[in-house]
Amino acid sequence: MSQDFLPFAKPALSQAAIDEVVACLKSGWITTGPRVQRFEEMLQEYLQAPYVLALSTATAGLHLAMLALDLQPGDEVITTPYTFVATLNTIVQAGGKPVLVDIEPHTRNLDVAKIQAAITPRTRVIMPVHFAGLPVDLDPIYELAKQHNLRVIEDAAQAIGTHYKGKILGSFGDIQVFSFHPNKNMTTGEGGCIATRDPAIADFITRMRFHGIDRKDAWNRFSKNGSQYYDVMAPGFKYNMMDIQAALGIHQLPELDSFIERRTQLVQRYQATLKDWPEWELPTLPAYAHKHSWHLYNPLLTDKAPLSRDEFIAAMKEANIGIGYHYQAAHLFHFYQQEFGYKTGDFPIAEKVAQQIVSLPLFPSMTDSEQERVITTMAKVLNRSI
Repeated sequence: MSQDFLPFAKPALSQAAIDEVVACLKSGWITTGPRVQRFEEMLQEYLQAPYVLALSTATAGLHLAMLALDLQPGDEVITTPYTFVATLNTIVQAGGKPVLVDIEPHTRNLDVAKIQAAITPRTRVIMPVHFAGLPVDLDPIYELAKQHNLRVIEDAAQAIGTHYKGKILGSFGDIQVFSFHPNKNMTTGEGGCIATRDPAIADFITRMRFHGIDRKDAWNRFSKNGSQYYDVMAPGFKYNMMDIQAALGIHQLPELDSFIERRTQLVQRYQATLKDWPEWELPTLPAYAHKHSWHLYNPLLTDKAPLSRDEFIAAMKEANIGIGYHYQAAHLFHFYQQEFGYKTGDFPIAEKVAQQIVSLPLFPSMTDSEQERVITTMAKVLNRSI
């Protein structure tokens, strides 16, 4: 086949970012250090948050956020079945029970109108997921949290740079967790961060992300001016970010808004081109003010298509075009069926979406001609003219 494989996602790494990683390696300081500190300061400014803690992954962030709220066995966390399984896994790892609420069919976000009915005396946390970079309607969630004395952890792994009603996620609310995985809107290879306005939570995460050591500058203990004496306040984790990761981040973050702008341009072309194709049900946007960061563009393949979703993905891959699948319905994984009794039919909208959804190629360096190739190939695979 003459054309190279076109992936559904690809990080945009500048030469400056690559040079920074090389400089980090040559410096001899490659684990947590001055570059992580600088990256955190940049994130605080960008997210307009008083406390931002960089971590090895967003999964680590979700886990620590749960632990910071001191979940007890049997405590319930309300969330969505339509998310990457880390959302549910971290609830269980922290000792909680995931209580799931179905999604809205067009936004794929948690159906806020169904949360009230899921609240019980054991509910401690509401954890919405900003699917594909589209913000959940947060005002009614925070109102429910206030009424029932609950905390809110926003799984914003897909939503760095997203805005809700004129405010960037991270600048308000309770706790937000962001991801810097390679297929996200910006990357540090792996990595993530927590944003919060609660100093107690920030102190807890600072301590627990690095072995439970009581000193905020514990990473600096082997430097000329550091002290090797410290105390351990709790059995913590090894969830710290490395300077090698932050070396990418300090160059990715200033480009993030331009990355989102390019993603939005590509999405607008997809939307305009596919709106009259009966084979597709396109994502729709809510009425409330927002800025979608378009981590993913994922229409649903309808029953008017001449082939199934999985057959479509296989045919596109045969044509050297990668198509993503985000996500399987998490409640139907073996563990969650066995441990919590979830079954097919419990959340029909999430299950339907999971059977039909695809993620089309979308990344900042994607050219107009590459997008044209995707659209032309889709038309061929679906036996239709453009």
